[in-house]
Amino acid sequence: MATTELTLDNIEDTIRDNDIVVVDFWAEWCGPCRMFGPVFEAASQDNTDIIFGKVDTEAQQQLAGSFGITSIPTLMAFREGVLVFNQPGAMPAPQFSQLLEAIKGLDMKEVHAKVAQAQAEPSAGN
Repeated sequence: MATTELTLDNIEDTIRDNDIVVVDFWAEWCGPCRMFGPVFEAASQDNTDIIFGKVDTEAQQQLAGSFGITSIPTLMAFREGVLVFNQPGAMPAPQFSQLLEAIKGLDMKEVHAKVAQAQAEPSAGN
Protein backbone atom coordinates (compact mmCIF):
# COMPACT_ATOMS: atom_id res chain seq x y z
CA MET A 1 0.00 0.00 0.00
CA ALA A 2 1.28 3.46 -0.81
CA THR A 3 1.46 6.27 1.69
CA THR A 4 -1.49 8.61 2.14
CA GLU A 5 -1.24 12.40 2.15
CA LEU A 6 -2.83 13.65 5.35
CA THR A 7 -4.39 17.10 5.65
CA LEU A 8 -6.66 18.99 8.03
CA ASP A 9 -9.55 17.57 6.03
CA ASN A 10 -8.74 13.87 6.42
CA ILE A 11 -6.42 13.24 9.37
CA GLU A 12 -9.09 12.89 12.09
CA ASP A 13 -11.16 10.44 10.03
CA THR A 14 -8.05 8.48 9.06
CA ILE A 15 -6.94 8.08 12.69
CA ARG A 16 -10.47 7.29 13.93
CA ASP A 17 -11.42 4.83 11.17
CA ASN A 18 -8.27 2.66 11.07
CA ASP A 19 -6.66 0.33 13.62
CA ILE A 20 -3.06 1.51 13.17
CA VAL A 21 -1.99 4.79 11.58
CA VAL A 22 1.66 5.86 11.41
CA VAL A 23 2.25 9.50 10.50
CA ASP A 24 5.46 11.03 9.15
CA PHE A 25 5.63 14.82 9.57
CA TRP A 26 8.17 15.98 6.97
CA ALA A 27 9.21 18.74 4.55
CA GLU A 28 10.85 18.64 1.11
CA TRP A 29 13.82 20.77 2.23
CA CYS A 30 14.61 18.51 5.22
CA GLY A 31 17.59 16.22 4.56
CA PRO A 32 16.79 13.66 7.27
CA CYS A 33 13.17 13.62 6.03
CA ARG A 34 14.34 12.76 2.50
CA MET A 35 16.60 10.03 3.88
CA PHE A 36 13.77 8.51 5.94
CA GLY A 37 11.19 8.75 3.11
CA PRO A 38 12.27 5.54 1.33
CA VAL A 39 12.30 3.63 4.66
CA PHE A 40 8.74 4.82 5.36
CA GLU A 41 7.60 3.97 1.82
CA ALA A 42 9.16 0.48 1.95
CA ALA A 43 7.48 -0.21 5.30
CA SER A 44 4.14 0.82 3.79
CA GLN A 45 4.64 -1.83 1.10
CA ASP A 46 5.54 -4.50 3.69
CA ASN A 47 2.78 -3.70 6.20
CA THR A 48 -0.46 -3.43 4.27
CA ASP A 49 -2.45 -3.72 7.52
CA ILE A 50 -1.17 -0.29 8.61
CA ILE A 51 -2.09 3.12 7.22
CA PHE A 52 1.06 5.16 6.52
CA GLY A 53 0.30 8.86 6.32
CA LYS A 54 2.54 11.78 5.45
CA VAL A 55 2.03 15.37 6.52
CA ASP A 56 3.96 17.98 4.53
CA THR A 57 4.63 20.51 7.29
CA GLU A 58 5.14 23.30 4.76
CA ALA A 59 1.76 22.77 3.07
CA GLN A 60 -0.01 21.84 6.33
CA GLN A 61 1.44 24.33 8.83
CA GLN A 62 -1.77 24.60 10.84
CA LEU A 63 -2.00 20.80 11.11
CA ALA A 64 1.65 20.49 12.14
CA GLY A 65 1.10 23.20 14.73
CA SER A 66 -1.97 21.48 16.13
CA PHE A 67 0.14 18.34 16.72
CA GLY A 68 2.91 20.38 18.35
CA ILE A 69 5.52 19.56 15.72
CA THR A 70 8.73 21.46 16.50
CA SER A 71 11.24 19.18 14.77
CA ILE A 72 11.08 17.13 11.58
CA PRO A 73 10.92 14.39 10.75
CA THR A 74 8.59 13.46 13.58
CA LEU A 75 6.89 10.08 13.70
CA MET A 76 3.58 9.53 15.44
CA ALA A 77 1.69 6.28 15.68
CA PHE A 78 -1.95 5.82 16.63
CA ARG A 79 -3.63 2.56 17.55
CA GLU A 80 -7.41 2.49 17.90
CA GLY A 81 -7.33 6.29 17.91
CA VAL A 82 -4.82 6.51 20.79
CA LEU A 83 -1.41 8.15 20.33
CA VAL A 84 1.01 5.34 21.26
CA PHE A 85 4.28 6.72 19.84
CA ASN A 86 5.62 10.23 19.26
CA GLN A 87 9.29 10.86 18.50
CA PRO A 88 11.27 13.31 16.38
CA GLY A 89 14.11 12.07 14.20
CA ALA A 90 14.67 9.70 11.32
CA MET A 91 14.81 6.00 12.13
CA PRO A 92 16.83 3.24 10.44
CA ALA A 93 14.77 0.53 8.73
CA PRO A 94 15.44 -2.24 11.29
CA GLN A 95 14.45 0.01 14.21
CA PHE A 96 11.33 1.19 12.34
CA SER A 97 10.33 -2.44 11.68
CA GLN A 98 10.74 -3.22 15.40
CA LEU A 99 8.59 -0.22 16.27
CA LEU A 100 5.83 -1.36 13.92
CA GLU A 101 5.87 -4.87 15.42
CA ALA A 102 5.72 -3.40 18.94
CA ILE A 103 2.70 -1.28 17.97
CA LYS A 104 0.98 -4.33 16.48
CA GLY A 105 1.67 -6.26 19.69
CA LEU A 106 0.22 -3.71 22.10
CA ASP A 107 -2.43 -4.90 24.53
CA MET A 108 -5.02 -2.28 23.66
CA LYS A 109 -7.32 -3.21 26.57
CA GLU A 110 -4.48 -2.23 28.87
CA VAL A 111 -3.73 0.93 26.88
CA HIS A 112 -7.37 2.04 26.93
CA ALA A 113 -7.56 1.32 30.68
CA LYS A 114 -4.48 3.49 31.32
CA VAL A 115 -5.92 6.30 29.17
CA ALA A 116 -9.23 6.13 31.07
CA GLN A 117 -7.38 6.15 34.41
CA ALA A 118 -5.27 9.16 33.38
CA GLN A 119 -8.38 11.04 32.27
CA ALA A 120 -10.17 10.25 35.53
CA GLU A 121 -7.35 11.48 37.77
CA PRO A 122 -7.48 15.16 38.69
CA SER A 123 -4.49 17.03 37.32
CA ALA A 124 -1.90 18.30 39.78
CA GLY A 125 -2.30 21.90 40.82
CA ASN A 126 -6.10 22.03 40.57
